[in-house]
Amino acid sequence: MKVFVTGVAGQLGHDVMNELAKRDYEGIGSDIAPEYSGIADGSAVTRMPYVSMDITKKDLVEAVIKEYAPDVVVHCAAWTAVDMAEEDDKIKTVYAINVLGTENIVRACKEQDCKMVYLSTDYVFNGNGSEPWFPDCRDFMPLNVYGKTKLEGEWAVSKNLDKYFIVRIAWVFGLNGKNFIKTMLDIGRKREEIRVVNDQIGTPTYTFDLARLLVDMIETDKYGYYHATNEGGYISWYDFACEIFRQSGYTTKVIPVSTKEYGQSKAARPFNSRMDKRKLTENGFALLPSWQDALARYLKEIEY
Repeated sequence: MKVFVTGVAGQLGHDVMNELAKRDYEGIGSDIAPEYSGIADGSAVTRMPYVSMDITKKDLVEAVIKEYAPDVVVHCAAWTAVDMAEEDDKIKTVYAINVLGTENIVRACKEQDCKMVYLSTDYVFNGNGSEPWFPDCRDFMPLNVYGKTKLEGEWAVSKNLDKYFIVRIAWVFGLNGKNFIKTMLDIGRKREEIRVVNDQIGTPTYTFDLARLLVDMIETDKYGYYHATNEGGYISWYDFACEIFRQSGYTTKVIPVSTKEYGQSKAARPFNSRMDKRKLTENGFALLPSWQDALARYLKEIEY
């Protein structure tokens, strides 16, 4: 199986490429930089073929996908800087990447008649209530630009393709780039106490575990919408911070505050990011390990 992966300089794309290599599949990585710009950790992603591709360039995307003729495209590339997406001079760019870029990938997949995996987000929902969101729920009301553009990306996929997996994830962490864990560890080294919100509820997703699931999926034809985060229960960002410091041996005091008390964010965040994942087991896919276990493995991986 030949798999083309966009956004390999990001957290998930990096791990998807490595998972493909473990299973002896042919992986082609792409990102916008002229050369691979992720972490140079000597893993498979740094040794596998790489092609520079700006997903907002329609003709380029069609030409590249046609040239490599993959069986599957795993579309990890996206604008994910949620607060920056709200800035007036960035909105057009966010739309071009998350919507037009996805439409370009969809068009190329349709032309090649290949499978597509689109990574989406809990931010497509309005975040109200306390019940978990189901994958096939259509109660959409994104609260911010990022969520709106990712939802439009979902529509581009589902309205034009038959062979697709739309996988919504939340609270992502991996080796490449920035994430909440790295931020907490950095702050924890410098401060005796920090404030973290305790009224936004969800579950973290470790890209190493998610990559395994995505490759499991593309080995099948069990298409549709899915939710995928680690197991271990629903928590707040405050709970997550406390466990990060406990496992890393930090004595930093974590003070729980409401989103309103915390302030600062330009983009509105959903309070309820609980994701129902039963559809995974119903279709024969293994659930991800607990987030506590994932955190322990991640801290070991980054040598904390």
